[in-house]
Amino acid sequence: MTESPEPRKRPVVITRPIAQAAPLAQKLAAAGREAVVFPLLEILPLPDQTALKATLGDLGNFAMAAFVSPNAIDAAFAHIDSWPSEVALAVVGEGSKAALANHGLTQDNTTIFSPVDPHRTDSQTLLEVLDLAALRGKRVLIVRGETGRELLTDALRGAGVQVEQVAAYRRTAPVLDGEKTAQLRHLLDTEADWIITSSEALRYLLQMVRDVAGEAGVVKMQQQPLIVPHVRIAETARALGFTDVIQTGSGDEPLIAALQFRA
Repeated sequence: MTESPEPRKRPVVITRPIAQAAPLAQKLAAAGREAVVFPLLEILPLPDQTALKATLGDLGNFAMAAFVSPNAIDAAFAHIDSWPSEVALAVVGEGSKAALANHGLTQDNTTIFSPVDPHRTDSQTLLEVLDLAALRGKRVLIVRGETGRELLTDALRGAGVQVEQVAAYRRTAPVLDGEKTAQLRHLLDTEADWIITSSEALRYLLQMVRDVAGEAGVVKMQQQPLIVPHVRIAETARALGFTDVIQTGSGDEPLIAALQFRA
């Protein structure tokens, strides 16, 4: 008796910026899933990096530096020769911890603060693990994109911390050229699992779909399954009309595990 072939697994669309998309695509391929890289955010260097370089040159005078994303880490470490051991680090997700490890910094050689709960990795849960009393009156650096949420900055300043912010990169929507338009049309006609790691990126996606395929395309997109690593992104997705949203923890492994369960 001839065995029936296994049903074809849905492709997985990775929408992270290209630098973070490629490693995840390799892991998915190793797990037996077809990965399609379709970045919804472009990360660009600042045209003028004078302020960034000057601030990073003064790192040793800060009590702590907080990085809002892996992109902030990679952009900053392009200008950092060695990390001052007396300066603590703070990050919000597993991806940022992995980015620090790529630059040689781990819990084994550096003080790194990060949220305890992998299902809620954001500024609020980072604040819960920081000793705000010990930071009062001290300088803390926040390395971020040109725009972003102010919750961490406002909370630290409210606790008497001397907060300085510096932009390390700019974030923008990708150009919807002919090649990307064709790829998006194809994906809309394909049953796929979509990994969405940014509420901003999800809004960009819906606008792209609207531009390419109109409201009928938006309805079709809203029926695609989304895999998201944070409750805030899940809430955004549902508010935007998505009906199949799976929330995982922070980092690649929970995303892959959720996809294997659905395969």
